[in-house]
Amino acid sequence: MSSSSQPPALNRDALAAIESHAARLAAEAGALLLDYFNRPLEVVYKTKGHADPVTEADHASEKLLLEGIKSQFPTHTVLSEESPDAPDPNSPFLWVLDPLDGTTNYAHGYPVFFVSIALEIAAEIRCGAIYNPVAAEMFTAARGGGAFLNGRPLKVSNTELLSRSLLATGFPYDIRESKDNNIDYFIAMALKAQAIRRAGSAALDLAYLAAGRFDGFWELKLMPWDTAVGWLLVKEAGGRVTDLFGKNYDLASPHILASNGKIHEQMLEIFASCAIGK
Repeated sequence: MSSSSQPPALNRDALAAIESHAARLAAEAGALLLDYFNRPLEVVYKTKGHADPVTEADHASEKLLLEGIKSQFPTHTVLSEESPDAPDPNSPFLWVLDPLDGTTNYAHGYPVFFVSIALEIAAEIRCGAIYNPVAAEMFTAARGGGAFLNGRPLKVSNTELLSRSLLATGFPYDIRESKDNNIDYFIAMALKAQAIRRAGSAALDLAYLAAGRFDGFWELKLMPWDTAVGWLLVKEAGGRVTDLFGKNYDLASPHILASNGKIHEQMLEIFASCAIGK
């Protein structure tokens, strides 16, 4: 994502201060979203059809986050879902934001939505926060420093069998137009796992996986702001993250597979069998 040039060295205290700032901003944006939540909202759609909505709350949350970052870090660059302009390639500091993950839920009054904010330094996600304002749950992580929920250390589950696993997934916005829409993978996995949940928020799915609430997660066609913090949370909680076929994952990957590590190979086998059948 951002430039791989060597940034100024950050000690653990400096990184912790940035992580704390990210969490504060996420909490402030979450409070703003709650304030908007029960109001009548105007919903518009980014593309033709009715599958990719955006609301005034998305924009208000993004404005709060942008102002909070620029006030403290005026030289840093930003990549945000609602303003996905190309970031400055000369800056090693890139903030990756999702001001409202779960907009479809939000627009329908379904109380499952999150704020996600991550800092990438020299092409590596270093810290971030995912905040659930409805449950007042703050998930935070720093590379090499662990993953936490409201200050409590997180660890992925110990489930070893796919047949006893609770999984999570989602479907892309172009599910009606594209055959690469996850339905085949979903059917194959549903026949092998104990159960699958579809909450409509990749941030939630990855955070819950890090917390041991889910055992595995996969999804196609996600964007950097969908997975930046969650990827770090899962890794720091002891989990494993690849693409659907076991290759190294990065924010430009077309799909993601995350798990507690113990069921990862079992999930990879199912995805491979689906690919062979295509």
